[in-house]
Amino acid sequence: MKLSAAHFNRYRQIALMLWKYGRSDLAQQMSTEEGFGVDKPPSADGQPLTVGASQALPEHLADDLEAMGPTYVKLGQVLAGRPDLMPAPYLKALARLQDKVKPFAYTEVEAIVMAELGVRISKAFSRFDIEPVFAASLGQVHRAALRDGRPVVVKVQRPNIRHQIAEDFEVLEEIAGFLDGHTALGRRHRFLSTLQEFRLTIQQELNYEREAHNLIALGKNLKEFKLIQVPQPVPDYYSRSVLTMEEVQGRKITALGPMTLLDLKGAPLAEELFKAYLQQVLVDGLFHADPHPGNVFITDEGHIALIDLGMVGHTGPAMQENLLKIMLAISEGNGEAAAEIAIRMSERLEGFTAPEFRRRITQMVSLRRDQGLEQLNVGRSLLEVNSVAHENALIVPSELVLIGKTMLQLDEIGRVLDPTFDPNASIRRNVAALMAQRMRKDLTQGSIYSSLLEIKEFATGLPSRLNRIMDTVTNSELVVKVTATDAKMAMDAMHKIANRITMGIVLAGMIVGASLMMRVPSSFQLFGYPGLAILFFIAAATGGFWLVISIFVSDYKSRKKYTH
Repeated sequence: MKLSAAHFNRYRQIALMLWKYGRSDLAQQMSTEEGFGVDKPPSADGQPLTVGASQALPEHLADDLEAMGPTYVKLGQVLAGRPDLMPAPYLKALARLQDKVKPFAYTEVEAIVMAELGVRISKAFSRFDIEPVFAASLGQVHRAALRDGRPVVVKVQRPNIRHQIAEDFEVLEEIAGFLDGHTALGRRHRFLSTLQEFRLTIQQELNYEREAHNLIALGKNLKEFKLIQVPQPVPDYYSRSVLTMEEVQGRKITALGPMTLLDLKGAPLAEELFKAYLQQVLVDGLFHADPHPGNVFITDEGHIALIDLGMVGHTGPAMQENLLKIMLAISEGNGEAAAEIAIRMSERLEGFTAPEFRRRITQMVSLRRDQGLEQLNVGRSLLEVNSVAHENALIVPSELVLIGKTMLQLDEIGRVLDPTFDPNASIRRNVAALMAQRMRKDLTQGSIYSSLLEIKEFATGLPSRLNRIMDTVTNSELVVKVTATDAKMAMDAMHKIANRITMGIVLAGMIVGASLMMRVPSSFQLFGYPGLAILFFIAAATGGFWLVISIFVSDYKSRKKYTH
């Protein structure tokens, strides 16, 4: 592992973080283990970390990640949406990092807006709140109003964040590369590949122009869903580091009180939200990949608003079909089918054992099914499929993990809106409509013309191809080539069959010959019968006994050879 002296301080901070939380309840729930008397390690700003390793608390993990900078804050946000990885207290503590990070100064906001939009805030907006509404890992959000009075929100990226994130990933990629090259855990989990995907995701989130285009595309795709709103960007008011969009008049779903939820018609909202996401994933191929509660609002009109489209996922037609199949299999409690689909869509590494993987997936799905299909969480099950796959040397597509996380967050939101909401029943209810939408999408004018051209090419070329085939047959030039995948095994079996048949014929001939010789008088007798005939009978019986024994022994050895 090549270490850079310039990154020494970051190596130290990461090592101290791992030392601290590697011995806490976060690692195998070992909070009762006594520490080793190590002094409290310093944080990124040089101040002591909040507590010692044996006293590490969930709130301190969020504080320490925030102290290490935006890359680690983003990591904390990702972990906050993974209840399959983190204990519940840590999920609650890390949720703070989604929109309650320390903001940066308003003077820096003014400078960034001026540099990006080419105009002072006082000229572009009639009002611009100094205090941000939300502050997260990559930027913060301010309320404002355009010159015509329209209320908007302005998302401003943190200063110098790209350079800091690039340096952080240099360090993390060095560590991940070392683990992949020198540990079995790294070779199996491919930390470097996962980290590179995470880096690409953050790079896309840092481009606010891309997020504006995502808002436009998602708004267009979901225009048929009357209960779902996607705020649109304001033209000419966004750039790579500044994004101005319509203000959503409402509150985060987690900020709603019990009485408000009682008055809210939650069941149709949950159904429409889930159906919209199924369409995004399985039909449109573009989906909002971060629907944590902080990104889902309930508007004053009682509708759902989806905000923050920096993180989106993409699915192609082949992936959509596999995802639909595996989601249906899991929602119906069919573990065998889910395992087979997962194997087909994944990359197999050396050491992969299909029977063990099938057994584990079937066991996992059956256990959930026995608890009741309404308790079978599709998102959590997809993430567990990924975990079992890694343990069995199988690399599932990253889209499956992203969709599992998304579905898991959706399930949480759905149950807030309607405690009786059943995502599995929603999948089964909407599958027919989704299939019809997929077929209509595939039957575009271009695809129809393409199919017609292929039919025309086939029809025009068919006569000449048939003539060539008939001429070849007539001239005795037809050659059939067969490639056997298990040729040696097949030849061994044929040799054994031929040898046994030959041996049987010889033994049968000996018995027939001995029977005929019994009628020929002879001075040489055994047991009062012609001696030569009796010798042939004994030889035939011995040969028959040996043939039966050899068949059993040979078959046993063959089974042992080809099953290992």
